[in-house]
Amino acid sequence: MLLSPAASNASLPSSQGFWGRFKSPKGNKDTELRDRQAQLALTRQRLLTLAFEDMETVRMLPPSFMELEALAREWIKPPPDVPLSLRVPIEYASLHAARLVASPYIYLTSEDSYQIAIMGVQGLRVEIVCDTPPPPDEPPPPPPPPVLEMPATFSLELAPGQHVALDTTITSDELDMARMEDGTTVDGSFWGKLDIVHDGDVHKMEFSGTRIQNTENVSTDLIVDSRIINKLAVAAKPATARCHLGILAPTQQYCDVILSFSPYWKLGVSWPPAEPVAENKVKYFLRVHPGGAVEHFETEMTATSLYYEAIPEPGMLDPQEFISPRNGFAMTFRDFVPHLMRVLDQLGMSLFARTNFINNNMSAFSAHRNIAYRFMAPHKIAAAIDISVTVENCVFTRLFLMFRGLSDEELGHFAGAGEKEANQVNWRDRVGWSELSKDPTQFRLLETSVLEVT
Repeated sequence: MLLSPAASNASLPSSQGFWGRFKSPKGNKDTELRDRQAQLALTRQRLLTLAFEDMETVRMLPPSFMELEALAREWIKPPPDVPLSLRVPIEYASLHAARLVASPYIYLTSEDSYQIAIMGVQGLRVEIVCDTPPPPDEPPPPPPPPVLEMPATFSLELAPGQHVALDTTITSDELDMARMEDGTTVDGSFWGKLDIVHDGDVHKMEFSGTRIQNTENVSTDLIVDSRIINKLAVAAKPATARCHLGILAPTQQYCDVILSFSPYWKLGVSWPPAEPVAENKVKYFLRVHPGGAVEHFETEMTATSLYYEAIPEPGMLDPQEFISPRNGFAMTFRDFVPHLMRVLDQLGMSLFARTNFINNNMSAFSAHRNIAYRFMAPHKIAAAIDISVTVENCVFTRLFLMFRGLSDEELGHFAGAGEKEANQVNWRDRVGWSELSKDPTQFRLLETSVLEVT
């Protein structure tokens, strides 16, 4: 049968038959890449736990030992010359490798030991061991040479308007004048006292002072002259108790008033001047009148009270101990003044006396935003300053107020010792007040004292 080109080709072999075997394959590389990606997607990724001392991290398990060592060094960053040892606990290594060792660790030393350890495991724990100690610290630099000589210049005011400058050289045989034994540098600006002595063959110069901490608040152009020193002397005056002693006698009579101070107290200013009797003991010889007037014969002065100042030993004054929540009370300045007026009223002071007491101390009170205070017990006052009078009977009323300023934070420490608690105190019992102090037939002595503790 003859077939024409226009006839059907259904009887010819299909393209998948014999002739299709000679067709060149298309996209062979693409197929291999897709197959490889599929196999990688099906492969489970293995994890690595790196441990060094008390640190741990999780990474992907590298395929080779060199990559593992590089990963360990990258993590802990040891010095370049420090060797590292890598080991695997046998419970994390492959079963075949664990059976071949008796120690609890398999040390990785080469590619073979690494491949054997990870054979068939899904995760690995590698501990990093660094046996070599870290390199020693660099030795400290040697200390600078000691300063045994340095120039010194003193600008001195001998008298107002009379100045002198001393240029000298300070030397030391072996002691460093720039540093102490612990390395502290001796420098800065100092306030203090300079003593220059020229007495016969004795010529010496001594300075004692303290370093100024807030030098930025002190002008570099500051000139220290007699006016500044006088102001400093006033500011540095020690804590002083100001005492007023009034006497109310039933009749005109003569008497001696004797003040005895403990070794921790000394007499300051007194007016009229007191007469020394013995060490820490003075007296007044007076003529007293029923109206409260006292005549002092030595000065031929008449006054309504005696004034004296008592100065305590500075080392024994601890503000936090002398006035604390366990023995005192605290409040704001605005509350303190009216509260003190009410307390003095309870103690039998007249309106005139308590007004004078407040007014005489208002400057000291108003210097503080908050005030803590206490009244001393009579036996404690007598232990510091004892008073005796050469009369048959005498009623003593001694009010000794101690106070100190407080910050807002310190005021919080007196939460249970405020104005409310102070108003509930029986102040007459606290200071030893007696009804006889109001009896005009009695010889009465009233003393009011104020001491600011700083």
